[in-house]
Amino acid sequence: MDLTLWQYQFRIIMLGDSTVGKSSMLKRYTEDLFLECINQTVGVDFYVHFLEVEPGVRVKLQFWDTAGQERFRSVTRSYYRNSVGGLLVFDLGNRKSFENVQQWHAEVSERVQPHTVLFVLVGHKSDRDKAGERAVNRTEAEKLASQLGAPYIEASAKTGHNVKETFDLLTRRVYQGLKSGEIQLRDGWDGVKSSAPTAQMTQKIQNNEAAEKNKSCAC
Repeated sequence: MDLTLWQYQFRIIMLGDSTVGKSSMLKRYTEDLFLECINQTVGVDFYVHFLEVEPGVRVKLQFWDTAGQERFRSVTRSYYRNSVGGLLVFDLGNRKSFENVQQWHAEVSERVQPHTVLFVLVGHKSDRDKAGERAVNRTEAEKLASQLGAPYIEASAKTGHNVKETFDLLTRRVYQGLKSGEIQLRDGWDGVKSSAPTAQMTQKIQNNEAAEKNKSCAC
């Protein structure tokens, strides 16, 4: 894949308490690696990945992996405004990390105005379920996701379960937001960037959307 060729860049922010496994998820997704011991994030780390969301439309994903510790929050908050997507991550074996999800969501939603951030709620370390270490059940997690207007998914960087699906889900959700007008390209905002003039990319989205409608209407 030619890494210089992309139509969009989405900035995605990883959110959640320290040790919930945000860095491990990114390591698994971008490098297909899992490290039993990984250094805690200090401030913000960056990862890049590419995904073709539909034929001819390649997205460059720029991930901001934020530190969960309170002493770094003043640094990480400065990155919220230029994000278009957020993974709200909690540890299925850590009740407190689940209870803090709403605080992370509110903090980002408040600072991103007037822009829009789309979220996915992630119950991480799903391998803990088999070990009998689960502290948050699926029903209450799905209820919280519904309250936040976000889909819910469970994943494990250790086993690789649903990691790719998690990041793909958020990326495609942002792309659909572009197609529907929920997300808009704006000058001076780096949440979404286009490699082509705005009018040209808008026309391409509309053409793709029209083609999909024609397919669905075909007898």
